[in-house]
Amino acid sequence: MEAPNLGQGKKNARIWRAWIVFLDESGISERPPVRRTWAPRGRTPILQHPFNWKKLSICSAIAYRWDADRCRLYFRVIAGSYNDEKLISFLEQLKRQLRGRKVILIWDGLPSHRSRRMSDYVSQQPAWLSVVRLPAYAPEMNPVEGLWANILGQELANRSVNHLGDMVEGVRHGFRRVHSTGRLLHSFLTHAGLSLG
Repeated sequence: MEAPNLGQGKKNARIWRAWIVFLDESGISERPPVRRTWAPRGRTPILQHPFNWKKLSICSAIAYRWDADRCRLYFRVIAGSYNDEKLISFLEQLKRQLRGRKVILIWDGLPSHRSRRMSDYVSQQPAWLSVVRLPAYAPEMNPVEGLWANILGQELANRSVNHLGDMVEGVRHGFRRVHSTGRLLHSFLTHAGLSLG
């Protein structure tokens, strides 16, 4: 973690023996992410899918232990969009999952991350939660972006479905696959140009 705030977060993580957690939100719909694929020569593949605007939002967090010995993956799928209230609920679940251990949360400057309600919540959680903001316009520094790209490029690529539930199943399968190989979570960190060592 080379950016000034991130470097301080890494140092504090060692002192506190904290989890370093990167968090990001994304969305899915019934329209598949189109990716290059194989087809017989001269026959362009055609994807048929319903054209509607129904969507679901996903909040995902990759947690790295301070010594880089372990990493974990957490996510939640909801209808609609994430706001500060739903993010606070996600953070409360994260706190339970990590059994109240210290967390250095790293995320971007999304309005719901900076809202008054979120600021009040964070200020009331000093025993376990410290927040570091990513630099503006630097999504490539968040390993969760690599996670999204990986799942979009595999489980969701060219996936034509009739119901959002089928897309959710693809997302869940992707998260299970990535989580089962811890090395992928570490590779997303490396690809973001960050390290814990």
